[in-house]
Amino acid sequence: MAETVLTNSGQPTARLEGWRGIAADWASDQRAFKNVSWGKAMMWIFLLSDTFIFSCFLLSYMTARMSTTVPWPNPSEVFALNIGGKHIPLILIAIMTFVLISSSGTMAMAVNFGYRRDRVRTAILMLVTAAFGATFVGMQAFEWTKLIREGVRPWGNPWGAAQFGSSFFMITGFHGTHVTIGVIFLIAIARKVWRGDFDVERRGFFTSRKGYYEIVEIMGLYWHFVDLVWVFIFAFFYLW
Repeated sequence: MAETVLTNSGQPTARLEGWRGIAADWASDQRAFKNVSWGKAMMWIFLLSDTFIFSCFLLSYMTARMSTTVPWPNPSEVFALNIGGKHIPLILIAIMTFVLISSSGTMAMAVNFGYRRDRVRTAILMLVTAAFGATFVGMQAFEWTKLIREGVRPWGNPWGAAQFGSSFFMITGFHGTHVTIGVIFLIAIARKVWRGDFDVERRGFFTSRKGYYEIVEIMGLYWHFVDLVWVFIFAFFYLW
């Protein structure tokens, strides 16, 4: 059976039902992505591919941890800090998580003000988000430095299974690279918003049509994805 519908031009056309209709929608790209911009669609495709990569990393980590016969280091001890003579487990990781989750809030507000075309508040909130991201990367650099000084290497560590070092540097390094790239783009786009590039349609990279702040939303999609990935890393790597 086929359903008759009207196109944008007012001409009747047949729409297939069932699986054939679904295949036609997605294959022809006439209805499924009709109202989706090129930039937003490409970001979603990129995030989907990145999801597979992070999933492979975390699955590889879990496989290595469950299959090794050597005791796995205790994250509460490895990632602890001595503050005021007290041994506090996971304190740095907790602060890093709080900072990154807070940045999601400021990014969401930036997107909201972008919809309202309030360029000053949008730019300020994007810069605040970038500052949170830079703080996170700085604390991660401190964490790396501390563990390297204690003898952790990609091929071994002084507390047990050698796979711990390679898993740690691979997963946190790949995520930290995403955060760093996000910070750079946040600053670049915030500068364009602050200058009013989206209001006067100034030519250049990442400048959409006049009065349209969609790039802020696209940047928000990327940033929220990076934050969500960290939640899984925090749960599987640091709490397990």
